[in-house]
Formats: sequence, structure tokens, C-alpha cells
Amino acid sequence: MINIIVRVTLTVIGIFFGVGIATLLDNVGLVDKIGLNILIIYIIFGIIFGLLLFLLTPKMKKIGEKIGNLFESELLKFQMNDIILGAAGLIIGLVIAFLLSQPLYNLKIQFLGTALSAILYLFFGSLGMKIATRKGEEFSLIIGSRINPSSKNYKSTKNKSDISPKILDTSVIIDGRIADICKTGFLEGTLIIPEFVLQELQHIADSSDGLKRNRGRRGLDILNKLQNEQIIDVRIEKKDFPETAEVDAKLLKLAEYLNGVVLTNDYNLNKVAEFQGVQVLNINELANAVKPVVLPGEEMVVEVVKDGKESGQGLAYLDDGTMIVVDGGKKFIGQTLTVVVTSVLQTAAGRMIFAKPNNQK
Repeated sequence: MINIIVRVTLTVIGIFFGVGIATLLDNVGLVDKIGLNILIIYIIFGIIFGLLLFLLTPKMKKIGEKIGNLFESELLKFQMNDIILGAAGLIIGLVIAFLLSQPLYNLKIQFLGTALSAILYLFFGSLGMKIATRKGEEFSLIIGSRINPSSKNYKSTKNKSDISPKILDTSVIIDGRIADICKTGFLEGTLIIPEFVLQELQHIADSSDGLKRNRGRRGLDILNKLQNEQIIDVRIEKKDFPETAEVDAKLLKLAEYLNGVVLTNDYNLNKVAEFQGVQVLNINELANAVKPVVLPGEEMVVEVVKDGKESGQGLAYLDDGTMIVVDGGKKFIGQTLTVVVTSVLQTAAGRMIFAKPNNQK
């Protein structure tokens, strides 16, 4: 039934469109050259365009469904407050375009006023949406100051607007620790998920390699967890840099564009960002910073699990993965013993503790 209604509606629209085309031809004087009665020409054009849309209805319906699904998928990437602000900005932009386009209709040049008005509507409509979504926090700040300047919400919004957004790269999403860090409350501001990072993550999740596929799916699960549990404000950024192929280079450009901070655990990206003057927060550096401090002379109980590179050495590990090199510990492999810390070495890859067996009973 719905298909019949859609086909009839499009057919009627086609008839009106054909009559409109015939009217346009009549206005420019082309109908007189055909030599037929104007009413017959109207009927012919109406039948032609009506029949054309009648035949094209199935294809137009499929195209409409694809456009609708695409629009829905894109719309689901945004939060409700961004949609509301975008709609409000669009309305304001269209109102401004309407006011500015009124004098253009008085132009003597045919169709020029309509074309310029259409350009104004497109420009101010898109501009209104962008300004409203980009400056959403500032709008909240203004509204909060008008309603209650001394309220806590107003103060928190004011402080939040001064916090740089955190831009996540693919490695830190796959790593998974970002969700736990956000839960602790140590990370403030908005998490930015670039669309090109999402695309790379999707390619990894669709990889034929089982390990890569699992890592990609874990990254997508982490993003869903952050968004669904509302641990922190998460926003998807559609800004892209088509002239740049590398994802890491795009991240740095996006950080400069948004005046944000790149959140990663990629050592090489960290160094490149420092060279270009982009601020970086490295998850691995954070993990090393919160590890317990161990001083030479302290005792600890460890289990030697395997032999080391040097002769007679044994290796043990703490719960956080820190490696302990036990001098003379090879003969204690598989045993738990008390060791004394002799030195601590901090490297780019992490921390390494050197110890020796405690001979005291």
C-alpha cells in the first residue's frame, strides 16, 4: 500500500513538474516555435514527466532509503546536545539568509536573484550549524550566567571551557586502559575521536589476521563503553586532512586545529609531536609514573620464572609487569625467595630493577 501511495505521489509530482517546464518554455517564447496548441503542450509535458517518475519510482525509493540510512548513521555519531544546537544554529542561519536575500529578488537580471539567494541560504545555514556546535560550551556558559551567575553548573562550565580537548589515537584506544583512567576522574575535558581514526580502527577490526581483528574489535568495544556509560564527554570529529595520508600526521594537524592534546602510547608519535610543538599525554609514561618507588636496599619477595641474558641471572616480574633481574637467581628458577634491590634503571620502555638474593635467614 505504501509503495502505491509513493508511486502515485511521485507521478503527480512529475505531472506538475512537466507542466512547470512547459510554462517556463512558454515564458521564454520557445512554445511558439513548436507550432502546437499551448494546452496540448502542457498535457504532453505533464504525461512525459509523470510517466518518467512513475517508471523511476522503485529506483528513486531505493536511493531515498540509502540516503536516509546514511543520514541516520551519521546522525547517531553526534550527541543530543550537538543535534539540538546544530538545529538551532541552522534555523538562525536560515533566518539571516532570508533577511539578506530579500533585496536580491528585485534584481532585473533573470534568475540571478534566486541563484544568489540559494547561495546565501547554503552559506549561512552551514555557518550557523558549525558555530552552534563548535561554541556549544560557550553558549551554555552564557545561559548559565544569565540564569544563575553563582550556580555550580555555571562555574563548572566555565572551567570546562578552558580545558583542552584530548584527541585519541588508534593505539591508545586499542590499549584499553583509557576507560579505566577516565573512571578515576584524573582526565578532564572532552575526548575527541577523529573520524579517520575510527576508519582505521574499522579496517583493523575487519582484518583477515585474527590478532589484528581482535585488537580492532576490543578498541571498538572500548569506545562504546566510554560513550554508553557516559564516563566522560566523547565527541566524534569529522574534520579531515585529505592532502595528508598518514594518520599520525593527521592527528597532529587536528591537535593544532582544535588546540588540543594528543593522547597516545606510541613512543614515535610522542617524539614527533614534541618536535612539532604539539602537547602529548602518553599512557605508558603515566603508568610508569604511578608505579611504586623502589629504592636500593629494600627487600621484596619474588618468584624467579626464567633465566636472564647474562650467566647465572634469573628473571622475576612484579604484578605491574616490571622486570626484576636477580643476580645469581638462575638456580632459584621456579622458587619464591627474598631479594634485596641493588639498583633501579629507568628506560624508555619502562623500569628495570636489579636485585640479588638475600642471604640472611
